[in-house]
Amino acid sequence: MTEQDPESEQEPTPAGGPIYRYENVEPAEFALASGDEDTIQAISDHIERHIGPVSGVFHEIISDKVHLDVHFVEPSADFPFRALVTSGMSDLPMTVPEGAEEWRYAELCILLPSTWEFPDLGPDADNEDDDIEDQYWPIRWLKSLARFPHEYRTWLGSGHTIPNGEDAEPFASNTKLGCMLLLPSLSLPEEFRELKINEEKTVYFYCLYAIYKEEMDLKMRKGVDALIDKFEQHRISDVIDLDRPNVAAKKGFLGLW
Repeated sequence: MTEQDPESEQEPTPAGGPIYRYENVEPAEFALASGDEDTIQAISDHIERHIGPVSGVFHEIISDKVHLDVHFVEPSADFPFRALVTSGMSDLPMTVPEGAEEWRYAELCILLPSTWEFPDLGPDADNEDDDIEDQYWPIRWLKSLARFPHEYRTWLGSGHTIPNGEDAEPFASNTKLGCMLLLPSLSLPEEFRELKINEEKTVYFYCLYAIYKEEMDLKMRKGVDALIDKFEQHRISDVIDLDRPNVAAKKGFLGLW
């Protein structure tokens, strides 16, 4: 592993912290950022061209380093799930290894079941903390990972995995999933995977696959292709399934081991 590998034990992880990310940021460490309107519009058009109409946008009021928004697309006949896509991560280039300059610009998406509900985060909301996190964590992880390369001068790309803390704790109280894997989406059209902004800038879109710690360990031991093979064998989708089978479980899963 290199110093810029997000899977290195020396790298910080984006896990933990408040839902309202900037609650405790010291003013001296905070640099206001505004979005690139042309790129935001290009990404919005790209989403609508390949997935469907953007039904809403989760806007940042105050941004650090990059201005991150999350675009929501409602389920449709072609894509019967909720799609959430970032814009703003690609406003700045990531710090990629030498020879990988092509992959400097990225955005992220996450696919959720059509029945997924989001919490009311308004000032009059009456939610328990666990209830909020059970619903909100996909948005928090999209935003945290989209900012991660810029905060730590590293990069994220296809095949990278990021645990929820050192022990890959579950994302929320209603699931045992505790790691993220970045790959191109299989449920969205191939044409969605990249967007050429100009001759110098192509944005690549990666999907966040929520995985179990054992699956991340398998990937670290045998490579991402070994994990993908298991996903294909057991028809694991890129749409989040909170209680799906663990394809790397050592016991009790279809005699896998």
